[in-house]
Amino acid sequence: MHAIIAGCGRVGAQVATALAADGHDVVVIDKNPQAFARLGADFTGSTVTGIVFDQGALDAAKVRKAQAFVAVTSGDNSNIVAARTAKERYGVDRVVARIYDPRRAEIFERMNVEVVASARWTAERLLGAVQPEAGRLAPLAMGTDVVLATFEVPDGTHGIGADRLTRPGHSVLAGITRAGNTVVPPPGALLEGGDLVHLSVDRASLDAVRASVAALGGEH
Repeated sequence: MHAIIAGCGRVGAQVATALAADGHDVVVIDKNPQAFARLGADFTGSTVTGIVFDQGALDAAKVRKAQAFVAVTSGDNSNIVAARTAKERYGVDRVVARIYDPRRAEIFERMNVEVVASARWTAERLLGAVQPEAGRLAPLAMGTDVVLATFEVPDGTHGIGADRLTRPGHSVLAGITRAGNTVVPPPGALLEGGDLVHLSVDRASLDAVRASVAALGGEH
């Protein structure tokens, strides 16, 4: 794969070196030539000094043969302009832009540019680390609206089929914790009060899934 990394900060350098180590053809663009020192002496790719969305820099990076383009400069505007240029002008298949402002991220996602909203993702990870396990939400992957949600099965629940919590396209039961032991639910698994259920949930379905878990306590 020919991949272009726009921006050689800490993240850009890490992505570039990892891709190069995996045998991919990597070109890093940055306006500051001193930034390339982050790549290390073992970096097998190449570098281009220039503005990440400038035609001359992109041509030097062979953008027309690129299969991937990652925009990770320190500025949202530079990232989105570079990403849209790579996708719309040069037809690069896989384009990702890091965006700090979560409000901008939502707008750019609607423009069909894959966005990593780093501030939103980091905040959710931090919240997940400090919240009690029951009720905890954690992003399943950076830049996605799917979260791993943990709920406590209400007291009074007894022998309810765990498959009740799987709703195709909305939620999938990934694990059950009982007495400190977490397992992938086998076919026919039954839920008891006090169990913790771990579900992969589409963010828009969280309220409905939460209500489904709460309703288990009223069933017999």
